[in-house]
Amino acid sequence: MSNTPQTNSLPYVITIGRQMGSGGRELGRLLAERLEIDFYDKKLLADAAKSSGLIADTLEHSDERTPSFLGNVFGSAFGQPITSVGAYSYDDTAYRAVSDTIRNLGDTKSCIIVGRTADYILRNHPRRISLFIHAPEEACISRVMARGDKASEADARALIRKTNKLRAAYYGFYTDSPWGAAATYDLSLDSSLLPLPQLADLLASYIRLRLTN
Repeated sequence: MSNTPQTNSLPYVITIGRQMGSGGRELGRLLAERLEIDFYDKKLLADAAKSSGLIADTLEHSDERTPSFLGNVFGSAFGQPITSVGAYSYDDTAYRAVSDTIRNLGDTKSCIIVGRTADYILRNHPRRISLFIHAPEEACISRVMARGDKASEADARALIRKTNKLRAAYYGFYTDSPWGAAATYDLSLDSSLLPLPQLADLLASYIRLRLTN
């Protein structure tokens, strides 16, 4: 028997915001398996590139980063140098391409979408459930090192802090809302408190209850 909620034929969408190293992407994949729905992370960029005609590698460069002209505002912590008005135009085009892809997915199929301000883009979707995954920094450092992103604790810490600042700036720029604030999500979870498979089971039960009530 399918694990997918069958209350009606309307698609539902689970959006996941996550801190770097919190395991949000891995948790999203596990949850998608349990609910038997599609999962979108980097694949979303490829779909956006196809539909917009943008080069996928160039689109990925703008992924979850603020427009280039804001480089002097956010400074070197974000690694975003000023380039030109044209660069901003490109960044805006890239964001619109990703946004259009997210809206199309929300209208046509049940799925999980990680990051890319999907919770905001689909804020008026009648069957959207938004999650935010976080964890203490030391737990995030351990995860980043375990998966081989960085070899040292210092490098992992620096990567986590830089990535989280980039994501917060990107989210704030396009949504005018604070990234990671618990009150702006349906559910916010500390992923260090349970193994990810157990968290996926918990979230799958929560989502089934939400969609059948």
